[in-house]
Amino acid sequence: MGLTLAQKILSTHAGFEVQFNQLVVANIDVCATQDGTGPLAIKEFKKLGKKLFNPKRTILFIDHAAPSPRKELSNAHNIIREFAKEYGAVLSDIGCGVCHQRLIEDYVNPGEILVGADSHTCTSGALGAFATGMGSTDIAVSMAFGKTWFKVPQSFKIKVDGKFKDNVCSKDLMLYLIGMIGADGATYKALEFCGETIENMSMSERFTLANMAVEAGAKAGLFETDDKTREFLASRGREDKYKEIKMDDDAIYERVIEIDASKIEPMVACPHTVDNTKKASELNEIKVNQVFVGTCTNGRIEDLRVVASVLKGNKVAQGVRMIIAPASKDIYIQAAKEGLLEIFLEAGANLIPSGCGPCVGVHGGILGDKEVCLATQNRNFQGRMGNTEGFIYLSSPYTAAKSAIAGYIC
Repeated sequence: MGLTLAQKILSTHAGFEVQFNQLVVANIDVCATQDGTGPLAIKEFKKLGKKLFNPKRTILFIDHAAPSPRKELSNAHNIIREFAKEYGAVLSDIGCGVCHQRLIEDYVNPGEILVGADSHTCTSGALGAFATGMGSTDIAVSMAFGKTWFKVPQSFKIKVDGKFKDNVCSKDLMLYLIGMIGADGATYKALEFCGETIENMSMSERFTLANMAVEAGAKAGLFETDDKTREFLASRGREDKYKEIKMDDDAIYERVIEIDASKIEPMVACPHTVDNTKKASELNEIKVNQVFVGTCTNGRIEDLRVVASVLKGNKVAQGVRMIIAPASKDIYIQAAKEGLLEIFLEAGANLIPSGCGPCVGVHGGILGDKEVCLATQNRNFQGRMGNTEGFIYLSSPYTAAKSAIAGYIC
């Protein structure tokens, strides 16, 4: 019997062919934490009295409060910096970028297992890696022993065919899918994407899909590897890490969902759940106070190019704050080289350092009472952007840019 992508990768790391719902112990390739979860992981790790199993592939990120807005967070940052220095772990400090973007840029390869103390660790699944989020204590154990336990997830095959309409992208597809199956519709499953549309997608768009797999409750979002995977790895100096990973034709899937990409329109997730989706065209009466472009979901150079193409020669509407955060330092530099930053500033947008600040409600874009934000991030839970009295809508970069100019969702 054939294997799903999730089964294949877990089998390789467990040392035998794994079965659905089986509890297995598997070797880990990469461990990651960030400044919100890192201090607790460090505390629990030190209780074990161990050295790091693989210091060069234990990555500590300071990105959620970067730079720090409060002394308490500054102290937490110093705990991480001191630990990295003492134990030889890799430190990605303020300004380097959002952990999930940095992981795909430099640290994770096809066929590997990545565990991270952050739910959107699943972003790396677009590289053909089994990437998943865990709690800080589980990550501490993985850091010490280089292995952890999994329940082998059953998989949903998400087969997408057809061509997107103009100005529709993978973010719209993912919001459409989550609206279809619900925010808990794939709890502890693996979403495995395939089909003509997926094959034609850029890696940037695949990363968006993998990133939001957890918003449907999934344990991982997985993709087959192909020439685009190889090209991306080559662009980051590690083409030698390419490995072909394909789903078997006779693999067993719990559910197969077929989607016609040509029927998808620009989508928006309305407050306060990601599965509360509507067509953007149905929300033209919703005025926006803030538009945020960035995050591990849609802060890549391709996203910024789309936003710049809309903003060029236009102005952000009066009364709208537009905030843009490239997802990493490398993306920031590339945007500067291409003249995108100048376009943003001339249009009236504001640039902030690479990091998670507004998305997680730490700094850089906290909402006022009753304010509305349209964001390219992945979550719109009540209070997500620092104020339970705020309202968060989610969209693609294109819809966000058009709405910033109009002053309302469009």
